[in-house]
This record gives sequence, structure tokens and C-alpha cells, in this order.
Amino acid sequence: MDFGTICRVRPTLLPFSPPSIGDEEIDEVAATLRQEWLTTGPRTAMFEAGVARRVGAEAALAVNSGTAAMQVALAAAGVGPGDEVITTTMTFCATAHVAHHAGARPVIVDVEPDTLNIDPAAVRRALSARTRAIIPVHLHGHPAEMDAILDLARDRGIVVIEDAAHALPATYRSRTVGSVGPLCAFSFYATKNLTTGEGGMLTGDAELVERARPWTRHGIDRDRQAAAGKKDSWWYDVVLPGFKCNMSDIMAAIGLRQLDKLDAFHARRRAIAQRYSDAFASVPQLQVPVERPHVTSAWHIYALRLHLERLHIDRGMFIEELRQRHISASVHFIPLHRMRFYREVYGLKPDAFPVAERETDRLVSLPLHPLLTDQDVADVIDASLDVARTFAR
Repeated sequence: MDFGTICRVRPTLLPFSPPSIGDEEIDEVAATLRQEWLTTGPRTAMFEAGVARRVGAEAALAVNSGTAAMQVALAAAGVGPGDEVITTTMTFCATAHVAHHAGARPVIVDVEPDTLNIDPAAVRRALSARTRAIIPVHLHGHPAEMDAILDLARDRGIVVIEDAAHALPATYRSRTVGSVGPLCAFSFYATKNLTTGEGGMLTGDAELVERARPWTRHGIDRDRQAAAGKKDSWWYDVVLPGFKCNMSDIMAAIGLRQLDKLDAFHARRRAIAQRYSDAFASVPQLQVPVERPHVTSAWHIYALRLHLERLHIDRGMFIEELRQRHISASVHFIPLHRMRFYREVYGLKPDAFPVAERETDRLVSLPLHPLLTDQDVADVIDASLDVARTFAR
């Protein structure tokens, strides 16, 4: 393979997105292991309360993944066979999977060209008498246009469940994501802005969140013990066919200490993103991500876009050239309409997604995490500029 002349190479490969774990998290987990609760217990309750306070939500429900948060939200909203759930093609497959597993039909729509978030106009065109839910995705940490989406849903009795896997602690019109719509699903996977290893949280309207709670533990509702006059510890009742997706206290222990650090993590991510944008904004081969004036992005992903007509190489080769310079890069995401399952089962065609089709092959995600040193950031910038310069058309 013919690689360009490399001006400088760092001595080791820069990881793309390692977790930012310190002694505080380790000590909290150790303390948890010395106490009687390992599964859902007091630390989980504290973590739920802490996340609810941080985002300004009425209530929060801790689960074992962001996917589970969306799954129990759909179940609590009564979404099932015969229903339709509208979401975006530019997302991880889990967003559409939860609708499919609920027995509903995922209706996939195109995105806006600047943010690559779900296009409210496309949502409007996709609405039908069977639409029961809309799942907007705050892609890369930049909030979608929630006012337009909520307006579409409000008069039609449609539930809005935000996929905020990337979006803690983003804001939309001065409101923290997690308190904007009726339900919001966060992910705490290892690479996320706040991690519990795996894990997630559903936040929003207290009545809806509490309706989702029994779905996380097999449909067992402990409150019914007292109502039925049962005091025996062994007694339980099952009120619905729930899942098994509750968060453990071990996971919550990590989350509690991560929550303490969230603002510092966010400040560092913003500073790194600004350095990238300052370095790349005037380079003809590169396009920097936007941040609309009425939002603050969580900057989970720094999604550079390539002007391929100004380069002699494609996106794959650009990423490989970065790797040769010991810089890890990735892509977020390959759109759903290009996935075999959704093409074959739901008949998705590329021409139905002109914006996503035009933009997806230009995306390159650069390293962005709090552990990056100033020298690491400089290395990413130097390598990206070197590739752009070496292969400029």
C-alpha cells in the first residue's frame, strides 16, 4: 500500500476513546464490595437521584444499558405490534432495534445537512395514523431540534423518547438534555462522557419513568406487597411481562464518582473540540462540525468531514493514513439504510436518504476524551493536517 510521506509519528498509538477512571471510582467500587448490596440497592438510588438533579428531570431510572432505557420507555408507553416508531438513519442500530423488538415498525428518515440530526420535516412527512413514538437522536452530542419534534408529537398523542447516548451534559435552549422532552435515554457505556462500564438511565416525566420501572425487573412491583397486605419478605407479585435490565450498585458506584467529574470532563472535551476546529476551519480539504447557537454540544464525538473532491484518497485511506501516524480514528455512524437487515426487512433504499448518503462517506471521528494531553491534541492536529496536505488535490 502506498502511504504518503509522514512528517512526524508519535511513538505509540493514541487510543480513540479510553474510559477516564481514577482512584475515586476504584475506591467507591471497593466500598460497595465490602457492603451487603451488589445488585440494585442504595447506590443505584443515589445515582438515580444525582442524575435527575444534574439534568433537571423529575425522575430517573437506572438500567444496564442505553438500549434498555429505550426498550423500557417503549414498553411503558404501550408501543407494540401494529405501531410505527420514527427515527433517524444516522444512529447506532440499537435505536431502531428497540422498536423492532417491541413488535413495532421502525420508520427511518433522513437528516439535516449541518448537524446530521433527524430532520423534523422528514419526520412530518413520515407521520401516519400508526405513529406511536418518535426517537430523535442527539448525534455526536449535538441536540436535535426538539421544539419542532415535540410540536409534531404533542397534538397527536405521540410519545417522544430522546436517544441521548451521546448527549450528557448537552443543553437545548438553556435546558439540559434529559429534561427537555417527556422521556430521555442515556448510555453509560465505557466510551461515553460518563461511564459505569455498561449502563444507562431513563429520565423525564415522573409518572412515565415510574411506569417504566417494573419493566426493568421482570415486571415485579414491590409496592403491591403493602397494598395487598403482604409483609413476608418472600412474597412478590408479577404485574407485567418485564425484562431483566436493572443497574447494579457496583455500576452505580462508578457512576456516582463519574458524576462528580462530569463538568470537568465536559470542559476538557469542549476545549479539545475548540482546538481542533481552530486548526481545521481554514483547511480546504476539511470541514469542522457545527454547534448551533441555541445549544451546547456534549462533544461526545468530534466528527470531521472530508471534502473528498479536494483529496486524492477516500475516507478509508484517510483513516489508515492517520493510523500510520499512530492516531486512532473511527466513523459514527454507518447509516441504518446501508445495513443488510434494515435494507432487506424494511426495504430501505439509498435514494430515500439523500443527505445521509451524501455525507456519510465523508465522516471521520477523531480522538476526543478527557485523558488527551495537550501534546496528544497537537499530535492529532499535526497528523490530520499532514494527511490533508500530502493528499491534497
